[in-house]
Amino acid sequence: QVHLVESGGGLVQPGGSLRLSCAASGSIFSINYMGWYRQAPGKERELVARIINGVGTVYADSVKGRFSISRDNAKNTVYLQMNSLKPEDTAVYYCRLTTTDAYYWGQGTQVTVSS
Repeated sequence: QVHLVESGGGLVQPGGSLRLSCAASGSIFSINYMGWYRQAPGKERELVARIINGVGTVYADSVKGRFSISRDNAKNTVYLQMNSLKPEDTAVYYCRLTTTDAYYWGQGTQVTVSS
């Protein structure tokens, strides 16, 4: 069983910054990648960024240059640094961990960008 706990969401003004964290615990073997997805009201869940073992990172075009994903392997924790936030970044952000044979979701954390 794998458990993901996200933190760091909240309300921020346009142009501001937030840092999301996702800590994984449990029976974790052979992580392929960890990543962040988001879902805005009335929209489908979409990839924001993911970090892939030994390969690198992938970002959605809408966040390139503004968001940065990183990972602390010793802590099984992935971070999402979000800068220059825009109202259209408002969504519930979900962490996802993918292994060789399964994937797991966190419970989600709300990010609201509004003045």
